[in-house]
Amino acid sequence: MDRRSFLTSTAAGTATTVTLLSGTPAQAGQDDTLARPVPGQSHAATGADYPKAGGNLGNHSHSSLRKITTGNVRRLGGAWHINLENGSTSSAQQCAVIAEKGVLYLATTQQNVFAVDGRTGQVKWKTNVGTDTTNMRGLALGEGLAFTISGDNKVLALDQRTGAVVWSRELMVEDQGDPGCDPASGQCGGSKGGLAGAAVYWDGLVYIGTQGSTAGARGRAYALDARTGDVAWVFWGTPGPGEYGHDTWEGDTWKTGGAVCWIHPAVDPELGLVYWTFGNPYPRTDGSTRGGDNLFANCLVAMDAKTGQRRWHFQSVHHDIWDYDGVMSPVLADILIDGRKRKIVVYGSKTGMYYMLDRATGTPVHGMEERPVPQHAAQKTAPTQPFPGGEPFVETEPRLDKATRPVPFYPTGGLFEAHWDRATIIFPGAGGGADWSSPSFSHRTGLVYVGYGLINSAYSNTHGGRVNTARPLGEYFAGGLAAVDPRTNTVAWRQEGEWSLAHGNGVLSTAGGVLFQGRPDGVLTALDDRDGGELWSWQCGAGVNTNPLTYEIDGEQYVAVLAGGNGLPYPDIPRGDHLWAFKLGGTVKPAAAPTPPSKRNQIRTAAVTGDTARHTVTLGRVWDSTRNAPGATENLVAQNAMAPQHLSIARGTTVTFVNPADNRSAHGAVSFFEAEFDTGLLMPGQSYAYTFDTPGEYFYNDPVTPQNTGKIVVK
Repeated sequence: MDRRSFLTSTAAGTATTVTLLSGTPAQAGQDDTLARPVPGQSHAATGADYPKAGGNLGNHSHSSLRKITTGNVRRLGGAWHINLENGSTSSAQQCAVIAEKGVLYLATTQQNVFAVDGRTGQVKWKTNVGTDTTNMRGLALGEGLAFTISGDNKVLALDQRTGAVVWSRELMVEDQGDPGCDPASGQCGGSKGGLAGAAVYWDGLVYIGTQGSTAGARGRAYALDARTGDVAWVFWGTPGPGEYGHDTWEGDTWKTGGAVCWIHPAVDPELGLVYWTFGNPYPRTDGSTRGGDNLFANCLVAMDAKTGQRRWHFQSVHHDIWDYDGVMSPVLADILIDGRKRKIVVYGSKTGMYYMLDRATGTPVHGMEERPVPQHAAQKTAPTQPFPGGEPFVETEPRLDKATRPVPFYPTGGLFEAHWDRATIIFPGAGGGADWSSPSFSHRTGLVYVGYGLINSAYSNTHGGRVNTARPLGEYFAGGLAAVDPRTNTVAWRQEGEWSLAHGNGVLSTAGGVLFQGRPDGVLTALDDRDGGELWSWQCGAGVNTNPLTYEIDGEQYVAVLAGGNGLPYPDIPRGDHLWAFKLGGTVKPAAAPTPPSKRNQIRTAAVTGDTARHTVTLGRVWDSTRNAPGATENLVAQNAMAPQHLSIARGTTVTFVNPADNRSAHGAVSFFEAEFDTGLLMPGQSYAYTFDTPGEYFYNDPVTPQNTGKIVVK
């Protein structure tokens, strides 16, 4: 199939004042920092209600409520707080809370659906929908029903008043017409995937997505009849024989090609279109068997909302080998360019770039250029990749002065760097750029706000026994918040901080000029929408990796959020089940601060004492915990091929690094980033001794096989 190419063009318009990267506004009047939004947006802002994930069908995450302002937000206090699962810290929570007529609706990973009084925090009803846990990301409301999914791949409709189950429909089974399904051989996409994403309701239909690309599921988007649960239509993420895009998959790789759609879509009622983003192909980092562009992986697809027929699509990454899946809910905005009103869809994710397209046609608003990119014959890489007009909202290659500083000895590269059998560091990584945080489009400023992460990835393939290291051990994580002017696709301002804000840390904007966003350390923040300056903060007791919302009851404005943590990118994010509501003058106090997650990608194997290891680290070997001794054979690929990988010693201890005589390769141990010690290359039979006099945590890796990483903790 031919790939569309576009020339880069510049969108003229009123000049935007760019805020300094520190967040301090440039010298200009307040009005010049705004993007002059279009009044009368096609998708109205939310008001007293906040009825779906993303607020409205355009996923604006913006409220017209204005009683909480930049001038009084410091008076916010807890209106009420409850623990939904009796204080359990066993599961993370990712659900977007919604509100209608003073009642909050949400679901927990433990498969419980709740209706909660928005004024008091009293649970009105609770319904369990199963025992197979899954990430519950948000309910949809319509026709007096609350729609949700369950971990056993069912869609359920609950009575909105009582929580009683009205209907239940099982999906992802072999009778759903998957032409690539072969249960006998295990090659059935449905058997490997599951339902995912927040449900969306519009005009009698419920839209549900799927997950499972890491297991070779074949992605699909579902529309169900809201009254009965019957399947109205299915759109396949990997086209079957005779379908548009089938020829972009080599052989039968489409059968297990991934391309799942696990983030909720947007809907344009005027055009009758639903906009859905699709994830990466399978295998994620190995393109050697699946030659071609691999549609509809890494695509935004505009479908007829009633029939599921494709109207147009845009692929942001051709033949993805970097896990740059489209995992951000698309935003439908009306903007002015050269005095002309344009209805656009804002689409973007891990590449750190926004792709802004005409909602009706898919034509790039700011131009698009197909640029040559690094090539690798074995990976069957695409010769070019699309770059939109404007600028990225984060850098597109590692930097030595940021958290993206590469761990030494890895090959490194930027966006679209090719890799094969050697683990190669790239930025943005799979968890960098903007991952699955929900952005916000403000009707007040006309800006799109998005959280991002500064996180490298290091990819290789399994050929020859090599491993995919994903994120190098010992690397740092950070991130921030960017405000993008959609008229030009340029950054208006950026606030960089110490935490990655790319994994569920959704942004809420309000007519009062206040942004709300949560952090992995459990803090909910209120920020000035003009420059990102912090105005207020609150400790919620667990990581805030969900979307805040605001609603109104009897003229009083509330802000609410579910704080339950998340497994990415920090495995030690504090978890919980805290549902908070805030109001001006609220008297409930903050939670106790939990232990914040480590800002480095930690080695999490149990520590071995210096005495147990005889104050020795054996290079190129994996520690045998049953024998409390190094393994008997050399290992050149494992991340834990330092024996022991995690050594705990007292200050003043001398540690000997040994390359055993029966190893076949040279090895070494070099401390990073502290430069505490360097053994140099040790040939088999050689050793090096070093005395640790300063307490601390020292990461080190092997200059020959850098994924082999260890840590020494000096107490």
